[in-house]
Amino acid sequence: MRHFRPIGLLAALTIATSAIAISAYAAEPTVPPVPAVFPAEGKIKYVERSSILEFKALPDYHEPAWVTDKFVKSGKLPPVKDRLPKEPLVFKTGNMPDGIGVYGDTLRHVIGGRPEGWNYGGGQTQGWGGIDIGLSECLTRTAPLFQVEAKDTEPLPNLAKGWEWSTDGHKLTMHLVEGAKWSDGVPFNADDLMFYWEDEVNDHNVSPLNGASPETFGAGTTLKKIDDYTVEWTFKDAFPRQYLYAMAYGTFCPGPSHILKPQHPKYSKNTYEQFKNAFPPEFMNMPVMGAWVPVEYRSDDIIVMRRNPYYWKVDEKGNQLPYLNELHYKLSTWADRDVQAVAGSGDFSNLEQPENFVASLKRAAQPEAPARLAFGPRLIGYNLQMNFSANGWGNPDARAQAVRELNRNEHFRKAVSMALDRKAIGESLVKGPFTAIYPGGLSSGSSFYDRNSTVYYPFDLTAAKAELAKAGLKDTDGDGIVNFPAGVNGGKDVELTLLVNNSYTTDKSLAEGVIAQMEKLGLRVVINALDGNQRDDANYSGRFDWMVRRNTTELASVVQNTEQLAPVGPRTSWNHRAGSDGKVDLMPFEKEMVDIVNKFTQSQNSDERVALMKKFQKISTENLYNIGLTEYPGALIINKRFSNVPPGTPIFLFNWAEDSVLRERLWVAADKQGKYELFPDQLPGAPGSAGPIK
Repeated sequence: MRHFRPIGLLAALTIATSAIAISAYAAEPTVPPVPAVFPAEGKIKYVERSSILEFKALPDYHEPAWVTDKFVKSGKLPPVKDRLPKEPLVFKTGNMPDGIGVYGDTLRHVIGGRPEGWNYGGGQTQGWGGIDIGLSECLTRTAPLFQVEAKDTEPLPNLAKGWEWSTDGHKLTMHLVEGAKWSDGVPFNADDLMFYWEDEVNDHNVSPLNGASPETFGAGTTLKKIDDYTVEWTFKDAFPRQYLYAMAYGTFCPGPSHILKPQHPKYSKNTYEQFKNAFPPEFMNMPVMGAWVPVEYRSDDIIVMRRNPYYWKVDEKGNQLPYLNELHYKLSTWADRDVQAVAGSGDFSNLEQPENFVASLKRAAQPEAPARLAFGPRLIGYNLQMNFSANGWGNPDARAQAVRELNRNEHFRKAVSMALDRKAIGESLVKGPFTAIYPGGLSSGSSFYDRNSTVYYPFDLTAAKAELAKAGLKDTDGDGIVNFPAGVNGGKDVELTLLVNNSYTTDKSLAEGVIAQMEKLGLRVVINALDGNQRDDANYSGRFDWMVRRNTTELASVVQNTEQLAPVGPRTSWNHRAGSDGKVDLMPFEKEMVDIVNKFTQSQNSDERVALMKKFQKISTENLYNIGLTEYPGALIINKRFSNVPPGTPIFLFNWAEDSVLRERLWVAADKQGKYELFPDQLPGAPGSAGPIK
């Protein structure tokens, strides 16, 4: 259900016009101002890609003593060597900041999301905050690449232990981890990949979480099974190595086909809605390939996950990972996540809400503070995204269709951009050298960012109103709000809805700032504040005029989810998708963007790729494909008792920090371990059974 409510002017944004705004030349496009220096940024220790992991058999393997004593000796589990692959993934000791660890303890997360269920491939969220990352494993892995020099960057092997290209570059043969098992002991093999590919990604009635579609892997791409541990990709273009990034989180993380397939409409009498909802949050012990398995769910309270006895990764001494026995996800709010992590009642947070920066910094600076806090580059950004689909996506009514036509008008977009006082918007979140003016496009913290290729339309309300007039909008009834032209939506006031995630204070604050400043321009904007799951549904189904959206990996890393930079396929763009005819009604500048993105994914030349992204940035920002609001750094907060945290870990680049820190390698020294385990000496039970077993 939608909830609409008008928002008045924010006192924080009724600020006197700045000197730059009253300049006669303020409306002239320029480059964005240089952001303030932020001295608290952490430093990354760069390593070679090959130094992180390898696949090999070891002489012997080990596990927590209680697993051997209570489960192996009693016959409830096979010996650990029989639960591991022939050649497990081995994390190299040299890449572990604190070396090989010890078993025990709990990692306590706090999140603001709520789980819909465990059917990731069917489109259900598990509540975010790293839950799905802990449960899912993907063909490749990219999050740890933040520590790898750019010249050496290629996705790490994961479920796919290796691959090779054909001579002509059109075929890619992938070799899967042989002998790996799901957490219930059922073998993992190519059938799991084929179910995900054929019955989820390529079934237009299914929308996998994180937006995987056939176009994610290139138009016309096919995948076939060669044998249980070998698959073959066929691509139209030669050597499209870019798609190896799409095979990482979160677009190629297959689920357990032995559990999912019987519920799919192709193989049962279920509807697609029944398939999506077949595994609600109350369904415990869902089989996973990740390091921990959900064993307890209490609505609006907690999710508890216990170690996966079949996890297929080890350290160089043969210790089966993870080191940590249990993960907690306290179901609270996103703001509370920061508070609890800083206070020590939680263990981990991505400090991404600027409203909490100052208090968190002060607390972390105290000698007795339980948590360490380290900022990264400015990679957290927000855009105002307009719905460009004039083709029926989302079944718009007459008003919404008229708004979409306005969104496609260059003068209208310029008016909106120039009416935004981005400095005031940033300072309404937090004072100090944190936020920076962000015109849109690539994040300034990205290695592909080029300031001189970035077009910025400075704040100038007078010029913005002139652009609005050029778009054919005038206030014909004198109420302060411009009207549609006669014959368009009855000449009524221009009223737009702004979709926003109700779960984040920052998102709502930014939306309120936009609404206040648009009122000065002469546009009535009404907020549509939905919780995270409902917001995603509204976005994916095209039911929005505008939306405030936090940037995702394509604007930070560029090489991850590159296809989402432009509408290269019917369902790749966040704000411009195909109608019922399967075609996207591209504007001329979007066609240029699509061409650039396609060339980027095909190119093997680093210099050419850099040049292409400069061109992309200019076209995107000049034409206001997305209208930037603000950007700022994030900080990783983690309790000091944890070891093996890579230095300089960003909270967001190729993926969120929950993946980048390699949680399966985190450990706590025996003398620092707390008594936080809710189910000590217990393991996951059978799928669908109640809780863990002793």
